[in-house]
Formats: sequence, C-alpha cells, structure tokens
Amino acid sequence: MLRDAIRSLAEAKIAPYAAAVDEEARFPQEALDALVASDLHAVHVPEEYGGAGADALATVIVIEEVARVCVSSSLIPAVNKLGSLPVILSGSEELKKKYLGPLAKGDGMFSYCLSEPDAGSDAAGMKTKAVRDGDFWVLNGVKRWITNAGVSEYYTVMAVTDPTKRSKGISAFVVEKSDEGVSFGAPERKLGIKGSPTREVYLDNVRIPADRMIGAEGTGFATAMKTLDHTRVTIAAQALGVAQGALDYAKGYVQERKQFGKPIADFQGIQFMLADMAMKIEAARQLTYAAAAKSERGDKDLTFQGAAAKCFASDVAMEVTTDAVQLLGGYGYTRDYPVERMMRDAKITQIYEGTNQVQRIVMARNLP
Repeated sequence: MLRDAIRSLAEAKIAPYAAAVDEEARFPQEALDALVASDLHAVHVPEEYGGAGADALATVIVIEEVARVCVSSSLIPAVNKLGSLPVILSGSEELKKKYLGPLAKGDGMFSYCLSEPDAGSDAAGMKTKAVRDGDFWVLNGVKRWITNAGVSEYYTVMAVTDPTKRSKGISAFVVEKSDEGVSFGAPERKLGIKGSPTREVYLDNVRIPADRMIGAEGTGFATAMKTLDHTRVTIAAQALGVAQGALDYAKGYVQERKQFGKPIADFQGIQFMLADMAMKIEAARQLTYAAAAKSERGDKDLTFQGAAAKCFASDVAMEVTTDAVQLLGGYGYTRDYPVERMMRDAKITQIYEGTNQVQRIVMARNLP
C-alpha cells in the first residue's frame, strides 16, 4: 500500500517536473510541496515528535519510489534523515523536541555537514573548530559538498573541540541557517542530481548555545559514523530506484521500437541485456531491504550490510542506467529521453556517503 501510494504521488506530482528540474538545475519545489502535503518528506521522524514514525524499510521504499522518477527529489527524504539522525541517535530530549517537530511538520529541512575541502574520505582530518565560550560554542570553518545547503533550515555540523584527540576530539552541533555568521557558497555545477543544491557552508564566528551540542563532547565522530551505517541504506534505495526507473523505461521502449520488421525486444541480444538488468536490480533490492531491516533492529553486522548494500546497489545502478542508454541507441544519448538523466544521476550514488572504494574498506574491516 505504501509503495502504491508513493508511486502514484511520484508519477503524478514529481515525474512531470523531473526533466525541467534537471535542465534548469533548480530545487524541486513541486516535489517538496507534494511530499510535505502527504507527510512523506521525513517519514523516519518518530511519532512522539510529530512524525510518521516509519521504520527503516518504509523509509527506503519512499526514497526508492521517488528516485525512480527523480533522483534529485529523492534527496529530500534521504537528506532529512541523514541530517536529523545524529539528533535522533545521540541528542538530548530537549534537542529532539526542538528540531524534530519542525522537521516533521515540514517547517524546515535538515542537512549534514561532515566533509570539508581537505577532508573527504578522511573525515577525521577536518579543520572546522568549535571553541567553548561560557555557555556558548563558537564555530569557525568550511564544510563542502553539503546537500540542500541554503535550502535547509537546520545543519548537523561536526567540528573539532579537542585538536589533540583526532576523531575522539570531534563533537556534533545543530546550527541554524539564521545563526549569525552562517553563509553559503555558489551552487556546484554538477554532472547529475542538478535539482539538489550542493554548496559550501561557511561558519564565521558562529556563536551557538552550548545545549545545541549533540551528545557529549568528543562523541561527534562516533555519531557521524553510526549515522552513516544507517543512511548508506538510503543511498542504496536511491540507486535501486533509479535503476528500476531506467529498466522500466527501456523495457517499454524496446517493445515499441521496430527494426528489421519486428520489435527489438524480440532479439535475443536485447532480451539477455534486460534479463541481466532485472536480475541485478532484484539482487540489489534484496540486499537493500535486508540491510534496512538490520538498520531498524540495530543489528551488530549493520556496518558491513549497509556498506554492502550501498556499494552493490550503486554499482548496479551505474551499470543498468548505462545499459538503458545503450538500449535506446542514439535516442538514449539525448536529453529528450529520461535515461540520459538517470545515467548522470546514478553516478553520485557510487561517490557520496563514502566512495565505493571506502565501502570496500569498511566491509573488509567488518567481515561477518
């Protein structure tokens, strides 16, 4: 029922704008409005804070179905979870009440600020600092590759509070867009997900109350990594969705397109491509849903399973969308057909929330 509801919404209210959102590189406001109206923009927020209280699998299905028609739009529910999960996992009760309520109501989105210009895969090498000043913390630094920056109201920011302790000297904070000293760089000009703004976040003497720290001092990096264990499953869901969308489109096309007097779907070479695409998508779906169940239960092997789902599903997405372009031939290579956009959008799933090379390191260190 959930899949049917979100698919109907996605096809009616999100899909019609997907090409224009990509072409104009603009935020998909129509998608945000439709998701908020149906309470699907942040389904993971627990009911006690005014949210829908959806479990990890339901959240994955929402993201998958939105990504099937528009990956940029699927970053609304995905990044709302990424940005707010540190608060859910480690925040005080006051912090949860203060920020999860507005998020659930649709009054403000939540972004996640971990990466920096010189700290990507080596996130513990960050330079953003937070210095205690009485009942306040003062933050200075630059965060890079921040999804929905400038649109989101709230930002989970990781900053160094004790430079002598490396990862154990990093703490997490909630920063608001309206805080004095917060500003944003120009939107990045990207290969794909053009409808989701990616910008630098500048923190210039941003003074915030001490109670905006998420969890205890020095636990920020651990919270950040724990968050990614859960949210990598949502990236797998995006990858799964875009792969399914590309297969669905290609399947329809090959039945219509005639060459040598018959539909190209009748040729075995085409059939084998479609069979491989469908088989790999189904394998990715099983892995992703199993990882979502582990995320919900907090299983011990979630770190491995989350990395495996993200890595496998994103590799499948890149392969399937590339094959979909091939199946459409010259038409697939033009912007008049959606598979070209899907192929560009799929690429990021192999990169963000940890490159697939980093996922393989994570898996190797956490072999079940």
